[in-house]
Amino acid sequence: AMEYFPPILLMGLRFTFAASILIWWFPIPRGYLKKIFIASLVANTIQYSFTYTGLNMIDASAAVLLVQMEVPFGVLFAYFMLKEKPTIRSLIGISIAFIGVYILTGSPNLDGKFIGAALTIIGSAIWALGQVLVKPLSKEINPLALVAWLALFSGPILIILSAIFDGNTINYFKTASLEGWIIAIYLGFIMQPITYGCFYYVLKNNPLYKVLPIVTMGIPLTGLLAAILILGEKPTTQLYIGGIIILLGVVMIVFGKQTKN
Repeated sequence: AMEYFPPILLMGLRFTFAASILIWWFPIPRGYLKKIFIASLVANTIQYSFTYTGLNMIDASAAVLLVQMEVPFGVLFAYFMLKEKPTIRSLIGISIAFIGVYILTGSPNLDGKFIGAALTIIGSAIWALGQVLVKPLSKEINPLALVAWLALFSGPILIILSAIFDGNTINYFKTASLEGWIIAIYLGFIMQPITYGCFYYVLKNNPLYKVLPIVTMGIPLTGLLAAILILGEKPTTQLYIGGIIILLGVVMIVFGKQTKN
């Protein structure tokens, strides 16, 4: 999709589409709008501007690896801001999963791509901070309503930012191919409501240090499975080993005993 739309504009479309189909089904969460706006500004507007600009500048293997930085950042923020204390078993599981991700993706080539890598890492830290801000809201607001209102605040702002920094917004709309629009529509109307609706529901009932590894470290693993089952690809032994190690680490996190906060 980023072959047709600048990263910030693509994210603006994603959130605007999501808000346009969800916002009508939920009442205005009065009393929470300020907190939702702040969380949206951090978790959506600022974060996706950094992360997707960075992702557009680096290789896929490096992107998959660097995005995993959301996990340690999330554990740290949750510890200091939410007083969530991870178990030793969970920390070991996170470390094992990191090793698996590194093996699966291989040693990424970041030569001459310092800015892209830095933006991706900064974006990962901002995303983790955003989820810490969202977690208290997830306990008070319906998950899909939360997706809707976070998207409503961030979508138009991102489109405006793209118009300022990228220019020619209307031209991008006119020149984008059908494939580009289908991907943008999928991101906004299907992926955003379903995945983040599920994510906020799980976040509501579980500590952040358990949720984040499943969300982020499951990406390369599910990507590997999709490549095998859907595309018919034949992964190398290295990919299988990395996937198994990731799965082992995630299992340790999920099934570890939870300490009382």
